[in-house]
Amino acid sequence: MTIREQLELRELEYLSEYATKSRESLGRKKKETECDLRPVFQRDRDRILHSKSFRRLKQKTQVFLLPMGDHYRTRLTHTLEVSQNARTIAKALRLNEDLVEAISLGHDLGHTPFGHAGERALNEVCPFGFKHNEQSVRVVEYLEKDGRGLNLTREVIDGILTHQTAGTPMTLEGQIVRMSDKIAYVNHDIDDAIRGGIISEADIPPKYKRVLGNSTKERLNRITHDVIVNSMGQSKVQMSEEVDEAMQGLRKFMFENVYRNPHAKQEEEKAIEMVKNLYAYYMDHIEKLPEEYLRLMEKNHDSKEQIICDYIAGMTDNYAVKTFQEIFVPESWKI
Repeated sequence: MTIREQLELRELEYLSEYATKSRESLGRKKKETECDLRPVFQRDRDRILHSKSFRRLKQKTQVFLLPMGDHYRTRLTHTLEVSQNARTIAKALRLNEDLVEAISLGHDLGHTPFGHAGERALNEVCPFGFKHNEQSVRVVEYLEKDGRGLNLTREVIDGILTHQTAGTPMTLEGQIVRMSDKIAYVNHDIDDAIRGGIISEADIPPKYKRVLGNSTKERLNRITHDVIVNSMGQSKVQMSEEVDEAMQGLRKFMFENVYRNPHAKQEEEKAIEMVKNLYAYYMDHIEKLPEEYLRLMEKNHDSKEQIICDYIAGMTDNYAVKTFQEIFVPESWKI
């Protein structure tokens, strides 16, 4: 018996009846020889962790564009906080931690430079629209490994695709990630907004603080405990009505005071125009795309609109700015 098979048996003995078992996975699009050490979801986690798109998250915006401070979140640190929250809940509920972690680490791989501002820009100019969750799936299925993709399990692909509010994950592990994404971004965005002087702790409405707590630490602790208590032994992951209403209220507060705050978002219009101009440039000069993207377009018979979206969405904030400058900003005369 291999180590993988021993771990799979351990899952059957220990995990909840509602957990997704590695041995019972729906499998991959392309069949592979099983690893002798790692169950399928652990293997998926490792593939995502070693991917180029995962590494690029370190220079992609979470909320504040190109922040100069060392302690603001990036899309990478957001992803890690989602994973940490999700694993804590999964472990307490005896669900599959490997599956939760794989979905968490992969859920934002398709995010654009400049966060949701870049997403809005591509959604406006692309004739078929643009959604980062769908792009995350495209990254792991087609774009990584020179067009071969990561060949992840169906459960991980589903969790990545359905991590947004409107999604309906097929597994409880996917439900945990969808909820942990909101828990993470609401709480760490408050922390970053306070650090940036956009709001203060005193600005948060008392009715939400009475339910959730008076600091980021207290709120994370309260929400996490509430999810675990209300989901224990249940076939769905859920919060109490009181905590859910307070979370929704806090989210609304953040939209009104941070996400749409003209001071916090004063550079977003520039970022949006930058992304739109890059898209227009490559539409007129498709030959200027890197060779690997031109090969992918030919191999998969993709439209040029699609492959341009792929290229721009994969850029980091810094690389998008550098590329824009090289294309549109004249250099000084050099002798």
